[in-house]
Amino acid sequence: MAASGDATGPGSARSQLLTVLGELVWPSGRAAWTASLLRVMEGLGIEERTARQAIARSARDGWIAPERVGRQTRWALAPQLVRAFEEGTQRVASLSEPFLDWDGTWLVLFVTVPHELRAVRKRLYARLEWAGFGNPGPGVWLSPHAERGAQLLRTIEELGLADSTLSFHGAIGAIGLSEAEIVASGWDTVALAARYAALDAEFRDLDPAPGDATLYAHLRVLGALQAFPFLDPQLPEALLPDWIGRRVTARMQELRRRWAPRVRRRWEEIDGEVDG
Repeated sequence: MAASGDATGPGSARSQLLTVLGELVWPSGRAAWTASLLRVMEGLGIEERTARQAIARSARDGWIAPERVGRQTRWALAPQLVRAFEEGTQRVASLSEPFLDWDGTWLVLFVTVPHELRAVRKRLYARLEWAGFGNPGPGVWLSPHAERGAQLLRTIEELGLADSTLSFHGAIGAIGLSEAEIVASGWDTVALAARYAALDAEFRDLDPAPGDATLYAHLRVLGALQAFPFLDPQLPEALLPDWIGRRVTARMQELRRRWAPRVRRRWEEIDGEVDG
């Protein structure tokens, strides 16, 4: 499942590895053999050398930990990666959930990144986008998800920006941009809708054969979905009615639910073929 925060870019070897770890290894509750990970990643188009590098880098970053068994190695998920998968699972699932009970309250953030902390700018923007914040003007970030304030507090404190940040909750006033203009300038919903339409066209009629075909179709669907929590602010119906994202992700989640038992069985077969 998707990992949150400062994850790797979609389509990269490490992103593919995270997909495999989150969708196959994490639900199994067991460590995975190196050979099993390499086999699945090869099926996703990742060469063995590149896959091994992704595994090694993930181990250096503390995401996974090796367990030697004879001449073989298997990989256990680190607690921090499990937490990231838990959050990512919730975020992907929430893409299809309606947002009907918004009371008009925004969480608004004014952030100035001091010159001496400019190195954290990219991390800040990535985490704000992950949290669904839009950026309608320089230094101004806001979201209708006022409940995410605690998440942003941790980010601001961790990045050392508390002394240059101002936040408040409230409704939009009559002065300046309207809510419709805020949405238009804060998020590119036109381009995002086009991406959802392309996702729907690619996968909605997919009917893979049992075995590896279902396994890889399942991982491809998830890999495509994982980009959207970084892109979709999950705006309420009052701001973005009849949003295509909710319809498309609901169909994709239904495909994943339909294929999940077969996928889990196939992974057990693959990982069980390795002799430790």
